[in-house]
Amino acid sequence: MSDLISTGQAAQVLGCSRQHVVDLCNAGKLPVTHKGGPHRYVRRSDVLALTDLPLPTDRPPTRDQEQSLWLHGRIAGRIVEEPDLVLTRARENLDRFSKVHAGTMAVRWLDIWREILDSGTGSVLNMLTSDTPLARELRQNSPFTGILSQDERIKVLSSFRQDWRTKHAQ
Repeated sequence: MSDLISTGQAAQVLGCSRQHVVDLCNAGKLPVTHKGGPHRYVRRSDVLALTDLPLPTDRPPTRDQEQSLWLHGRIAGRIVEEPDLVLTRARENLDRFSKVHAGTMAVRWLDIWREILDSGTGSVLNMLTSDTPLARELRQNSPFTGILSQDERIKVLSSFRQDWRTKHAQ
C-alpha cells in the first residue's frame, strides 16, 4: 500500500482540521507530494512522526508500560505466526472500539492504529515492539484485545513479574 495519504486523512490522524494540515505543509513542517494534480498528499510516516512530538521523551517507561510491551511482544509473535487472522481481529476490534469511544480522545489513538494497520505488517510489528513514547501511548489503546489466550497472558505476565523483580531488586 502507498505511504501517501490525503491532507484530509492526515487531519483525521492528527485530530485537527484539514486546513491545519495545509498550513503545516505551507510552513514546511510536513513535506508535500503532488500526483500530477492540484491535490496535496503527505507521507503517512511523516504524519505519524508529528503525532509523536507532544509526547514526553525523557521519562523511563512505567511498570504498566513495560508490562504492556511484554504482552504486545507476544502478540507480535502471534502476528508472525498468523498475520491474516490477528490483523483481521485487530481491525474488527478497531471498528467496535471506534463506535464505543466516539467523541473521546481514544478515537485519536484508534485512528492512528488504523493507519498503522493499513501500512502493513512490518509497521504493526514495529509499533508493538518499539519503546518510543508514541508506541507506549498506542499500546494503552490497543486493538489487540482478545488475541492472546488466557494461558498465554498468564505465562507472559508471570515472566514479566519475574524479570521486573530481578531488575528492580535492591
